[in-house]
Amino acid sequence: MDTEALRSFVRAAELGQFQHAADELGVTQQAVSKRIAALERELQVRLFTRTPRGVEPTLDGQAFLPHARSIVASVERAVTAVRPGSRALRIDVLGLRSAQAVVLHDYWRSHPEVDLDVVTLRADDPRVAVAAVEAGDVDASFRTVTDPAVLPPDVCMMHAFDSPLELLVGPGHPLASARELRPSQLRKHRIWVPGIAAGSEWAEFYDQLVTHFDLRIDAAGPHFGDEVLLDALADSSDVATLVGARDRYLWPEDHDLRRIPLVNPTLAYPLSLILPRTNPHPGLRGIITHLGNLPRPHGAVWRPSWSATP
Repeated sequence: MDTEALRSFVRAAELGQFQHAADELGVTQQAVSKRIAALERELQVRLFTRTPRGVEPTLDGQAFLPHARSIVASVERAVTAVRPGSRALRIDVLGLRSAQAVVLHDYWRSHPEVDLDVVTLRADDPRVAVAAVEAGDVDASFRTVTDPAVLPPDVCMMHAFDSPLELLVGPGHPLASARELRPSQLRKHRIWVPGIAAGSEWAEFYDQLVTHFDLRIDAAGPHFGDEVLLDALADSSDVATLVGARDRYLWPEDHDLRRIPLVNPTLAYPLSLILPRTNPHPGLRGIITHLGNLPRPHGAVWRPSWSATP
């Protein structure tokens, strides 16, 4: 099996576009398409389906992806074993606009000499990320296993930083003019968070948030992407959502969306870093130091019960 075809498949699946994969691999989009077409012929299945925004793995593609990623990682480790130096520090984040990616970008801007590879595993189950760290497919992952007792003995988890939540609303929402809000002021307001995946760390976070503050979290419907969510907020007078203070969102100027801090207490989403217990990538030392120097929320703070942060 052609390892370059496997590498093209993995990067296209992770980046969502053949062109982006081609740019990263230093080849043409046509070359990526031909490699993947040859791989599909060999496997006798379709690996991708086209969408308005690019491509997404089919069910067969999703099933094949972790195995292809493991093969590519094994080949890279084999090459590294006989080549001077080491490969880039590879860290998994939930999304390229997430708080984790923003924090890593800030670190890289002040340390541009660091060879950093930021990837997204596209998995809701944190156990997938744990397995990727354990196998060496990634060097670390910004995921949380809410029961650390289930971690394998050769993998550990540390608190990375807290992500304070903000309310995001359109200009017609009754809370739009507030400069800050207490969680109690959100009661009876519809907070739409589509696509909460069962078994994910954020599903447990929202369950505890609802119970503790008597909030109305609506997870109905699939998540069609940030653009659709932002469009809905701009047009609505009664729908809001929750976002992390460091999460990067972009919307048209005429949407006039408002980000409102939540205080007294601050609602903090605790982010963790999963990494090998022994012989972690040397580049992680600088990242961990950077995380430790990030500012912490002030005043009263609410965190879920599984957070290890005091």
